[in-house]
Amino acid sequence: QDKEKLEICKLNDPPSAETVKDMIKYARNVIEEFRRAKLYKYILCLILELLEICELSLGKMGAVFEDSNVYMLHMMYQAMGVCLYVQDWEGALGYGQKIIRPYSKHYPSYSLNVASMWLKLGRLYMTLKNRTAGVKALKRAIAIMEVAHGKDHPYISEIKKELEDH
Repeated sequence: QDKEKLEICKLNDPPSAETVKDMIKYARNVIEEFRRAKLYKYILCLILELLEICELSLGKMGAVFEDSNVYMLHMMYQAMGVCLYVQDWEGALGYGQKIIRPYSKHYPSYSLNVASMWLKLGRLYMTLKNRTAGVKALKRAIAIMEVAHGKDHPYISEIKKELEDH
């Protein structure tokens, strides 16, 4: 799976090894910059700056890396987190929808990382009044969590209650 995790765009004129190396260095630097900036996330203007960093980085990296690339996924996950923090539900949903397919490929079948993303997507769909998609996503989260945690786990009961309440 390492090849998929570091996949580059399929272009007529593929990027040189040097370009890919430079983009990996850029991605690592921007991830580190993002981690440092997150320490000050309580200031709203910095939050919006974090989202701008994510979007600019995704644009730049997207010229070289596929969305399934771990650097792209990391930045999309950060952008989703910022959107959730500022209650931009549609923005968060958009990033989550891009993340879920590669997560489902990169992680094992019953990974809690995948379950967590389905859970977030389900709750976002419900918040945005798309009950059908919300129920489907929450059921996918439950299916994974029942294997990972066991059918009687409190998390599962909580999610099932959410489904009943909607």
